[in-house]
Amino acid sequence: MDARVTRPIAVVGPTATGKSELAVTLALALGGEVINADAMQLYRGMDIGTAKVTAEERRGVPHHLLDVLDVTETASVAAYQRDARACAERLIAEGKVPVFAGGSGLYVQAIVDELRFPGTDPAVRARLDAEAAEVGAAALHDRLARTDPKAAAAILPTNTRRIVRALEVIEITGEPFSANLPQPGEPRYGTTLIGVDREIDDLDERVDRRVERMFAAGLVDEVRELEKRGLREGKTASRALGYQQVLEHGDDQAAAAAATAQATRRFVRRQRSWFRRDKRIHWFPGAAPELADRVLELVGGQGKATL
Repeated sequence: MDARVTRPIAVVGPTATGKSELAVTLALALGGEVINADAMQLYRGMDIGTAKVTAEERRGVPHHLLDVLDVTETASVAAYQRDARACAERLIAEGKVPVFAGGSGLYVQAIVDELRFPGTDPAVRARLDAEAAEVGAAALHDRLARTDPKAAAAILPTNTRRIVRALEVIEITGEPFSANLPQPGEPRYGTTLIGVDREIDDLDERVDRRVERMFAAGLVDEVRELEKRGLREGKTASRALGYQQVLEHGDDQAAAAAATAQATRRFVRRQRSWFRRDKRIHWFPGAAPELADRVLELVGGQGKATL
């Protein structure tokens, strides 16, 4: 490891830009290890549909926070924050460079920003969940916009879970939910944020090819196996791209694949919007030649990297 490079690196950006490969290359060049920052890759057995890095693709680089949850468990940003920070601090103490990699914006923020997690009230949550089921997410989002415009601007009108959570926090704390939103400053641990992006037409094409490969590789069989382990009952895992579409379309693989590609393209646009708001991110085109070398030059690494 270059002695000048001791601070963590976070490789972020939309799906299908090449983040995982770049993260492995940077870890190899810097003597680091990768910490997953993709919410759905926390789940055991969700491999094909999440494009989880295979043992061969890891090229000997240790990866952390992969395969740590069953599909029946609900992913928690608070628990992820605790575990990711503990892992990063252990690696730093060992003289290794943590390389965070993933496209889950809130999970990345949980690492690098001071993100607070207020308590919960099961009765309030149940009442709001029931109301959401009755009147719809849009109506609750309108209420949130009236009581906390800043929070409403940060939460999609279709994201029922986050809308309910915001209203719950407002009710039980008497404070705006936005008071808990991170205020970006100097990233924790001095982390360098690296963004990888591509032209939107290129991304759409890469998404389509990725979805084709996933279904050809056996995504439907993977979903059917996970159903036996309770996938349908998993509040978080059942909504993962690809898995949700297979569950909805049954044996109509063509319809499931088309729906997955469409949903993923929409998700990519939301990811781009989320990450582009963070002015601390240093952006690189995913198709750039010698991409890893350019990133290493920015962070202070020496020598050439091999993609």
